Amino acid sequence: MIKFLYFTDTHIRGTTPKNRLDSFSETIKRKLTEVMQIAEKEKVDLMLHGGDVFDRPDLSPNVVGQFAKLFRETNIPIYAISGNHDTFGHNPDTISRTMLGLLDSFGIMTIIHPDEPLFIKKEDVSVQISGQPYHYDLDQRDVKLDYYPMNHHQADYMIHLVHSMLVEKALPEGIPHTLVDHIWTTPADVILTGHFHGGFGIKEQDGKFICNPGAISRINNHWMELNRMPKVVIGEITASGITLREQVLKTAQKGEEVLDRTYVEKAVHQEEKLHEFVQQVKAQSDFKNLHMNDIIRELASLSEVEDRVKQEALRRMTQVEESWGGEGDE
Repeated sequence: MIKFLYFTDTHIRGTTPKNRLDSFSETIKRKLTEVMQIAEKEKVDLMLHGGDVFDRPDLSPNVVGQFAKLFRETNIPIYAISGNHDTFGHNPDTISRTMLGLLDSFGIMTIIHPDEPLFIKKEDVSVQISGQPYHYDLDQRDVKLDYYPMNHHQADYMIHLVHSMLVEKALPEGIPHTLVDHIWTTPADVILTGHFHGGFGIKEQDGKFICNPGAISRINNHWMELNRMPKVVIGEITASGITLREQVLKTAQKGEEVLDRTYVEKAVHQEEKLHEFVQQVKAQSDFKNLHMNDIIRELASLSEVEDRVKQEALRRMTQVEESWGGEGDE
């Protein structure tokens, strides 16, 4: 039997979001300590992280060092994919210059790169674990390119991690996303996703699983976060099949105890105003969204700009973001 623990979206940072009533950094430390303890108690063979390990790619070394020490307290290997917050300009090619890349260099956490899957064999079962980090075109191109891994090792089972906006119901126009029901034909036996903080639990169909337990952290003001409790997933793989189950973190307090209600209510009002603003912009332009990366793509398509020019514009955006540097993370 091969056993694993899956968790995602820890968004490690040194400062506390305005909507939190606690010390965010200390809370995340307690949660991650519990995650490590669960992994030890369950005697898992490995831990998997679905991305957004950090809240920004250039977090201060002081903060990163504190959490690196925590991760090193376990002998269980931790494998991760990079999320949009882990890289500069949402570009996975910048991973070597990030703090997640630093953890990988020191062997504290191993990054799973596309087309370089892991292969694990134990007793009478073998598993391939592959990953797709967040990138510019995720959820905006053919789903087979991101959700349909190849069985490079001819393993008995395939687990595939994707940091994507995989959801059960369609989102408003302009928000790239993929529907769960559109990827059940994937050759992967288990799809593990993150990015969408609310999660949707464990879905199963014909022996295949698609799972997002939700983010470990609660950093935004959305009212839904008041009722959501952070969870991890425990998976067991044997020659006869796969089982997955969720486990709520006991150290996670109720949303109403750590999230400032006044900020939550203000966020609802802000979301309404933002929606009105977006509609006004749409009414006066041909843009379908307000993300800079997507605006560049929109302009490129309208002007029939060559792909190499578009990629250069995106590359320069990445450089600009890197040049800003990290502030306020001490």
